[in-house]
Amino acid sequence: MRSTFTLLLTVLFLASCGKTETRNYLSSGDYDAAIDVAIDRLSNNKTRKGKQDYIYMLEEAFAKAKERDLRDIDLLVKDNSPANLERIFATYQRLNARQEKIRPLLPLPLLKEKRDAIFPFDDYSEEIVNSKNALVKYLYTNAKALLASKSKVGGRRAAEDLEYLLLLSPAYKDAEKLLADAILLGTDYVSIYTKNESGKIIPQRLEADILDFSTGGLNDKFTVYHSNRQPKVNYDYGIVLTFREINISPEQVRERQFVKEKDVNFGKKNVYDDRGRAIKDSLGKNITVDDIRKVTCSVYEFVQFKNVQVVAKVDFINFTTNQLINSFPLGSEWIFENGYATYNGDRRAVENDYWPFFDRRALPFPTNEQMVLNCSADIKQKLRSVILNNRFPTAPY
Repeated sequence: MRSTFTLLLTVLFLASCGKTETRNYLSSGDYDAAIDVAIDRLSNNKTRKGKQDYIYMLEEAFAKAKERDLRDIDLLVKDNSPANLERIFATYQRLNARQEKIRPLLPLPLLKEKRDAIFPFDDYSEEIVNSKNALVKYLYTNAKALLASKSKVGGRRAAEDLEYLLLLSPAYKDAEKLLADAILLGTDYVSIYTKNESGKIIPQRLEADILDFSTGGLNDKFTVYHSNRQPKVNYDYGIVLTFREINISPEQVRERQFVKEKDVNFGKKNVYDDRGRAIKDSLGKNITVDDIRKVTCSVYEFVQFKNVQVVAKVDFINFTTNQLINSFPLGSEWIFENGYATYNGDRRAVENDYWPFFDRRALPFPTNEQMVLNCSADIKQKLRSVILNNRFPTAPY
């Protein structure tokens, strides 16, 4: 019984909250929000007495929203500015969409007044088509004028207009070709290249390997990156990877010697008395114990070591102004290390996980060139990350 009463209170509380929310939207002028809440509450059991307030509020919100939209359209039309065409088209669409949301609920009876709620619907199809056609024509004309400016900003604005135009009218004249022209005009081209200020000779393969990466994922709508300069391309920006230091350590072999001792079980042995006779158990069998002996192993350990550290920076340059936009540090390190060991004695004195060192041998040290080349994959990945996280500023729209 108590749970039923609690459920009833909860339902009444939620209903009260919904009505308060709808009234607040109405009083603040957010008529479409009030309409959405009312429609949601009336979607089930719309004829219940408790839903009457929502019908009244829906009727009021619809009338006020429609009146305001038509007044706005009248003002926009009187202003006679092409810039208002998009707002006029959007407002007619909103008027029509609002009706279509309410239409499935009709009729909505007002029980006290013994009438159905009044929603004066209108056919806006002609206004929607006419305002859309006017908007499409304006977008097309404006885009062609922007393209004629031959400026990147004009190209980007034209692309924005043409993309919207093609959403409204996908096959309009030569809009698709104009869009391709607009994107081409508005595109920035970025050259990625390297410089060496380290004072050391860098293998040619290093530069080629670093710049040999796909620009997939880097390019965006108005930015194209080239890691290899293309002829007849006028580059707007540059990304230069400058090597500042290349530090290669000498070849080193670190040695150490240590001795290990351990008690090892060699099996079983007989137990003897003071006279040297084997002691037997009650069944006449020899009594045995673990044969534990201390073993020793001298270990000679060798560790080959050589490392390279590459210190670089990534500069973003505006070629038009020849100014530095930003600079980021970049570093990489690669280590060659090989450990091996020999021993003298019983290797069982040494932990089992150390034994693989006994099977290894000395390896040839990599050359300085190979050491530097081994950094290329890491440098390439870090360069890519810097580019992805630091885009060039696009021209304002």
